[in-house]
Amino acid sequence: MRTFAGIALVVFLSAGAAFAQIPTSGNIFVGYSYSGGDVFSTNCSPACPPVIGAFVPPSHSVGSNGWEGSLEGKFLPWIGVVIDVSRHYGSHSFDFLCVLPAGSPQCPASPQKIDSTLSTYLIGPRVSVPIKRFTPFAHLLFGAGHVKDSGAASNSDTSLATAVGGGIDYRLIHGIAWRVQGDEIHTRFFGGGQDHFRFSTGIDFRF
Repeated sequence: MRTFAGIALVVFLSAGAAFAQIPTSGNIFVGYSYSGGDVFSTNCSPACPPVIGAFVPPSHSVGSNGWEGSLEGKFLPWIGVVIDVSRHYGSHSFDFLCVLPAGSPQCPASPQKIDSTLSTYLIGPRVSVPIKRFTPFAHLLFGAGHVKDSGAASNSDTSLATAVGGGIDYRLIHGIAWRVQGDEIHTRFFGGGQDHFRFSTGIDFRF
């Protein structure tokens, strides 16, 4: 948890220093987000110590629903700096393989449900090009990711995170646009690498 707090602090202090140098133009995005990827624990301790059994398989890829919000400030008409925060929630039922004799009261019922929450805190440059009512953009973001598993298994981890992606804004009226965005987010939870595809859509407020 200390590592997570330290990484998040560095991300937001860096963002604050960057935004102090930019003019008052940019946008705020808030919307629905879907993420697909492997976010579940590979270590179910203390819920299922090795002497009792383990979940089969130890991890699983799942689709998660949540939200994303971002704030962009412009250095130049085509170049900005983005602070991006997202959170996704998912669950999956795992079979539990018990090594004790069949019918042992110490063996939990199978399957067992695990809930998972994945959070990301990112910052980085974005390039955008207005074309009439459309504004396509691309960005490269860096920061921290945090995953927390609960329910039948309890575990959490924090790692560095990167996101490569982009999208397009469609101007509805002056100061308001609709955004569609896709990102490939990479993390290294529990000592292994994970790739999460994140799709987001919602309202973009321009100032």
